Amino acid sequence: MINKPEKAKDRIILALDVDDLKEAEELVKELKDYVGYFKIGLPLIVNYGYEAFRLLKEHGAKCYFDCKFHDIPHSVQKACINLVKNGIDFFNVHIQGGSKMTSAVVKASHAAAKSYGFDAPTILGVTLLSSFGQKTLTTELCVDKNIEDFVLQLAKVAKDTGLDGVIASAEEAKRIRKELGNDFIILCPATRPTWASVNDQVRVDTPRDAILSGVDFMVIGRPITTADDRVVAAKLVIDEIETALHDKANVLI
Repeated sequence: MINKPEKAKDRIILALDVDDLKEAEELVKELKDYVGYFKIGLPLIVNYGYEAFRLLKEHGAKCYFDCKFHDIPHSVQKACINLVKNGIDFFNVHIQGGSKMTSAVVKASHAAAKSYGFDAPTILGVTLLSSFGQKTLTTELCVDKNIEDFVLQLAKVAKDTGLDGVIASAEEAKRIRKELGNDFIILCPATRPTWASVNDQVRVDTPRDAILSGVDFMVIGRPITTADDRVVAAKLVIDEIETALHDKANVLI
């Protein structure tokens, strides 16, 4: 399992949501010293498969695979075993796949890691996509709970079935941290610095919001990757995180 982040930059997961491997490589080479992990998701995987993972390894960069697996337990279990076999040690699955699915994933992934002599992977549970708001949850998914209650319930399923943490917004993280403890990993999926636009996200937080709510990691994409000076943008985010960590520490004293 991965360690909790120590430095501000280690908390940043940069989203490589680009279609071209050369473009991804440019981002990795330029920003690997300013972020903790790079997120690989659907755009690169559909085009390049495991070549995208090899790119990060070649440059000494760490990977977070945003695969969002959600299928019958057997299918997801087999997929996760193959991830572990190929050295992918930080990824996620949808908690809404059910406790049978998440339990199967944890057991199979840990067994696979042991058989290959690897450390146990870190597996997070996706609660609710950041593009969902209360209206979508209620009218389309027919869930009567408010979002915070719904996400907390899924987080409890995640912990009970052995997942290492969840993906949730900063607002939802407050209750998750309080009820599920400090060891549980919380990753904020839609983080936008105060100076950036929200784009297509609905439940969006600033790095400061995330830190003060107890979030461990935060995914940031376009505010850095589309900036005129990407290094400067990354440094601004690091500064915002460091300030929030300092303020939070002073509150706790």
